Amino acid sequence: MSSLSDEDKIGVAKDYFVRSDQGRPDLLDLFHEDAEIYFPKFGFGFGRQSIVEVVKGFLGALEFIKHDYDGLKFISSGDYLIVEGTSRGAISGKSWEGGKTAGGRFCNVFRFRDDRIASLHVYPDPDYAGEDERRFRWGKERSW
Repeated sequence: MSSLSDEDKIGVAKDYFVRSDQGRPDLLDLFHEDAEIYFPKFGFGFGRQSIVEVVKGFLGALEFIKHDYDGLKFISSGDYLIVEGTSRGAISGKSWEGGKTAGGRFCNVFRFRDDRIASLHVYPDPDYAGEDERRFRWGKERSW
């Protein structure tokens, strides 16, 4: 059970996005040792090392990512905090900007225990740069 207020959970989540964007090693300090992580195409991982493994999957491809901190939307319920937002960045020489390109929108589901993140499920479209042409069934000329 989390003892954090809604405002405290939001503060930890915001700190997560800042530390993540900056590639800070103290990102792991926000998580319990046995934290659960889920990321598309990675699946489930358990423990802080899983977070490192997710990051390693982007090495050599992800040039940068920055979340729109001011545009984040939060829904809190009990131990859970849902965060919806956008990001911008570049991967393998191609850029994206949530709200302007197909990639860049996400939803994260945080679960807290005590004052740390016990679980994080991340739901982005992993096709950040919109390269998966055959799955644009409605075309690319749409509102994002």
